[in-house]
Amino acid sequence: MKMWQQIDMISLLDTLASLLLAFVLGSLVGLERQYRQRTAGLRTNVLVAVGAALFVSLAQRIYDLHGGNYNVVHVVAYIVSGIGFLGAGVIMRESGNIRGINTAATLWGVAAVGAACGAGLAMEAILGALFVLAANTLLRPLVNQINRRPVDNTDTEVTYKVTALTQREHQKEVLHWLEEMLEQANYPLSELDIEPFGEGDLEISAVLLATSIDGDELDALMQKLAIHPHIKQVFWRTSTTD
Repeated sequence: MKMWQQIDMISLLDTLASLLLAFVLGSLVGLERQYRQRTAGLRTNVLVAVGAALFVSLAQRIYDLHGGNYNVVHVVAYIVSGIGFLGAGVIMRESGNIRGINTAATLWGVAAVGAACGAGLAMEAILGALFVLAANTLLRPLVNQINRRPVDNTDTEVTYKVTALTQREHQKEVLHWLEEMLEQANYPLSELDIEPFGEGDLEISAVLLATSIDGDELDALMQKLAIHPHIKQVFWRTSTTD
């Protein structure tokens, strides 16, 4: 088969070196992120680094194989753009937490593997698949070990956001009620945001200035806010920044 005839040991070793370096450097960056228990941790950073390295190596090999024809390389660029939309589709935000980012990074790496297969670069595809598997399996125990340690919040700023859902025609009334209840609870506002939500509804979000808030107190406040007849739903969530 033509696929196996295109094996070039020198180019293959270059690809292997690139993937190894990407794996190591991605691990270094990912360890710092995992240590701080951020959303994009060790495995995610390694997968992104390995996928990017494989895409670039693939583009170089295709360029050489087709006598410097840039049009063929453009196909790789289209794949990169397309996988971005697909990856975004598997990332979900739920109660202030982001889920699916490691799956999206895996899709990124697998897309590079598939592109290598399509280009007839069998060994490069196999190497890429092995590195993706290593990131998702060999690094898992290390990730679990790091996640067992207590979170150090000394360098982390926690933001609290209260969100209420209401109809457009009741915006002013609900906004006044929200501001009044937050003021009574001694929670000054840092930021207020109003965005459309579905047909005829609005999402009113209030970012609180307080740096230390008791979750039980906020739960009790949500119950008070929910008494308003024009509030369809109200909840609070947190987010962290470095």
